[in-house]
Amino acid sequence: MEELFKKIGSWLFLIGILMAVVIGLLTDAIWTETPYYVTIMLAVLGFVVGVLSFFAVGSITQERVPTFLIAALMLLGIGASGTLFANLDVIGVYFQNIAMMLAIFVAPAAGILAIRAIWDAGKSKEIEKVIPKIPR
Repeated sequence: MEELFKKIGSWLFLIGILMAVVIGLLTDAIWTETPYYVTIMLAVLGFVVGVLSFFAVGSITQERVPTFLIAALMLLGIGASGTLFANLDVIGVYFQNIAMMLAIFVAPAAGILAIRAIWDAGKSKEIEKVIPKIPR
């Protein structure tokens, strides 16, 4: 069962990244504004990826969490300051939209995994006796 969840988590992560890039490209090409249901769908997909990874059955393993969190932090910063890309002729607006959509996808997963990292850093033997260990 765990292997099935790992496959699902990996595929959802890949689908989320591809969707974010495609939606970022379509936002100015077809849509003048990204529909709200599209951004909600990306955020929910990121949340599911984060929950699966929180319980160590997703694509982001315990060893990859620090790398993922650093990359997510950088991506969220780029997405937040994406207006800098708008100054580039022709392709700037597409870079801006892709960065924003990737940030929307990654933010929920990063938040959940940040909570997990804080928990792992702050727990002690006393706490582990009271609260069952979360699988890695």
